Amino acid sequence: MTAHDTTLEGYGIRLTPAEPRDATEAWALTDAELWSRMTTPWADSVEAYAARVEQQRATPGLYAFTVREAETGEVRGATTFYEYVPAQGRVEIGTTWYGRAFQGGRTNPAAKLLLLTHAFDEWRVNRVALRCDARNERSARAIERLGATREGRLRQHRIAPDGSVADTLYFSILREEWPAVRAGLEGRLRD
Repeated sequence: MTAHDTTLEGYGIRLTPAEPRDATEAWALTDAELWSRMTTPWADSVEAYAARVEQQRATPGLYAFTVREAETGEVRGATTFYEYVPAQGRVEIGTTWYGRAFQGGRTNPAAKLLLLTHAFDEWRVNRVALRCDARNERSARAIERLGATREGRLRQHRIAPDGSVADTLYFSILREEWPAVRAGLEGRLRD
């Protein structure tokens, strides 16, 4: 698979297929500190960010999105579906980041609601997984606030971009949990 044509919109945001041309606006929202607990190295230039998007577009089972404000098209960050295995009814959501001005607000719950709705209602998956570096407490709290269940810790699961050996926290939402998770996210977005 290369590029996809899935666009998701609602709750004031739009998820569009990531394009290398998004790099200029997206990269300007990043920095090494913001990226410090991500699982991939920080793209240290617009060109490096564009190359990462090209790599994502070429990866089978990965759907990369640029997260935008719905009315203006302003870039807020990025997210992906990855490890989509239709025959097994599962997908993961990750490689999510937002510019500092969009952290802690409505952007993440809105984006996750759009992604989860697509995964459970369109793709009919049984399970959506999310994960983060165990040291990334902010991400772990955000995932739990979505309504995901913490499944466990994979010890020394990966080597982080800084060379340190890191544990990974795994979370999931199952099909039977989806109605309650949806209601919780919709409630957050109504407030």
